Amino acid sequence: MNTIIDAIPNVSIITKIEVLGFNTTANQYRILTDFMNDASVYELTDEVANVCITLRKKYKTKLPDAIIAATALVSGFSLLTRNISDFKNIKDLKVVNPYSL
Repeated sequence: MNTIIDAIPNVSIITKIEVLGFNTTANQYRILTDFMNDASVYELTDEVANVCITLRKKYKTKLPDAIIAATALVSGFSLLTRNISDFKNIKDLKVVNPYSL
């Protein structure tokens, strides 16, 4: 976990939208905004969109989850999430629950 925490986080644009879209306290919002400002935010590219389309057709994945998974697959990243159930069936996607480390 230390290598993940010490590295610059990589997040999908969808993750940024989801995280910053939650209603929270001003202090918590500042912390989340600082985190996203420090992160490398991966935009929605044609390649990610095409992989996303395939994932939605093959696995019936919800759009936000498909974009996040496609971003990880295209970028060669493992997906760090507490919500592993939404991603468990996607072949070739390495999913890690940080709470099980």
